[in-house]
Amino acid sequence: MNAKLFVFIAFLWTPITFAQTLNEKEQQLIQQIEKNYEETLDLLEETVNINSGTFNLEGVKAVGKVFEREFARIGFTTEWVTLPDSLKRAGHFVASKKGNKGKKLFFIGHLDTVFEKDMPFYPFTYVDAHTAKGQGANDMKGGNVMIFATLKALHELGLLEDRTVTVYFTGDEENAGSPSWVSRLDFVERAKLHDYALGYETAQGFNIATVARRGASGWTLKTTGRQVHSSGVFRESVGYGAIYEAARILNTFREELAGEQYLTFNPGQIIGGSDVAYNDDTGEGSALGKTNIVAREALVTGDLRFLGEEQKEKAREKMREIVSRNLNGTTASITFEDGIPSMPPTEGNYALVDVLSKVSRDMGFGEVKAGDPGSRGAGDISYVADYLDCIDGLGASGTGAHSPAETINMKEFPDLLKRSTVFVYRLLHEL
Repeated sequence: MNAKLFVFIAFLWTPITFAQTLNEKEQQLIQQIEKNYEETLDLLEETVNINSGTFNLEGVKAVGKVFEREFARIGFTTEWVTLPDSLKRAGHFVASKKGNKGKKLFFIGHLDTVFEKDMPFYPFTYVDAHTAKGQGANDMKGGNVMIFATLKALHELGLLEDRTVTVYFTGDEENAGSPSWVSRLDFVERAKLHDYALGYETAQGFNIATVARRGASGWTLKTTGRQVHSSGVFRESVGYGAIYEAARILNTFREELAGEQYLTFNPGQIIGGSDVAYNDDTGEGSALGKTNIVAREALVTGDLRFLGEEQKEKAREKMREIVSRNLNGTTASITFEDGIPSMPPTEGNYALVDVLSKVSRDMGFGEVKAGDPGSRGAGDISYVADYLDCIDGLGASGTGAHSPAETINMKEFPDLLKRSTVFVYRLLHEL
């Protein structure tokens, strides 16, 4: 028996114990999810097996084409949002229905992964009845497929009639380009027309929902020194050189800022020597130098993670002050680039968790709690968090995201999907 068939049979034999607490429509939705489950698995495998690294524009569009085909079949209007050539990004997929009843829902996913064409390819593979692996399987093609399967079941039972639903799959969540607000302008404007934003990023845990996400921004540190013979280093007339100044700044960042709740700052790359070069588009850098020359240039790139604009600005102010304390014979400057904003926890976000938790208890899955606000990094939902109530982490569960060992939990996948469908039904129909 092949692994896929084993997974499917294991799903069919999962006992249903929540019939007493769900209404008739909700029980029918569960049955519809079960009826469609094999097709759901096929769609998951099809999308995972398309390489869609952020910079593989054709691959990102190919995944969008798959969802265009599927959403068109269930009566959604579909379109592709193009972006300026200067961003060097593929664009975004949108599927929508408009109506006049119930709450308006905005579903969020992303088509791209971190796995580019020049990286080793890991196709979708069933490991056993509980696990499958593949690039982007849980981050976040599993979540994308859950959105579609949820809405397909609702459509087939006539439960999307006269309802407003927009599905927005970005093509560049992992790296939105610069400036990022250009890529997200249409995304934000559409979201504002809805009541709730539902993010299907990887689940933190079966009984945990995301009410907050930290924001992410970038920084670039440049230092200079006097290029002379190394025998004179530390002398008053020579100074310390660019590399010592960069090291001084990074270590002081660590000493004076590390440990603050929700704040992290990571130097991801450092280049130093007599001459350095750096390509902003590719992240590739080079340096020329010798051991007997005091370094003339150094460059460091990094990120800054935060919860709320106030924390971000205070951290930047402190970093600038640290940079200004130059060692003898050196100069330093730091610049910051905004990336993804943070999603602060709000009463409205917690209220959505309460709805999800009630659904979960009614289905016999137990209480759902809000996760630690500092436990998740930046995500697309953060761009719209100032405009509507949000909940994230509704997607597939798994391990190893962004690595060759990425997996999706096939034991939890069907239950997460069923719970998603009842949750969305109750939001749409204000139950």
